[in-house]
Amino acid sequence: MKPLRVRSKVWLEADGEPLLGDGREQLLRLIDELGSINAAAREMGLTYRRAWSFLQAMEDKLGVPLLRREKGGPGGGHSALTPTARELLEKYDRLRDGLNLLIDRKFADIFALQEDPPAAPRPK
Repeated sequence: MKPLRVRSKVWLEADGEPLLGDGREQLLRLIDELGSINAAAREMGLTYRRAWSFLQAMEDKLGVPLLRREKGGPGGGHSALTPTARELLEKYDRLRDGLNLLIDRKFADIFALQEDPPAAPRPK
């Protein structure tokens, strides 16, 4: 048998709706890095409108702002994560890392110690 690997996805929900997963996490991190919703959206291949809708949905579900926004002008606007958004990402990282560790251990317990079954005799 070829070697197997385990993969899992973790996301947070609020009121049964997605709140934070891989895509929205990446969006927040890119906004933090690039200082712009538009630049982050472009980097991800999203329209500004789609990125904005993700952000607005997250803020509505949490009831707190995740971004501090400065409107554009001659020098352009700027967006930065709020302390709440940074804390959310930090907790999400800890959750995902902890779950991955547990999943890897469980996988090793179940799959890594298994040996290939003996080959069945071939009919003559």
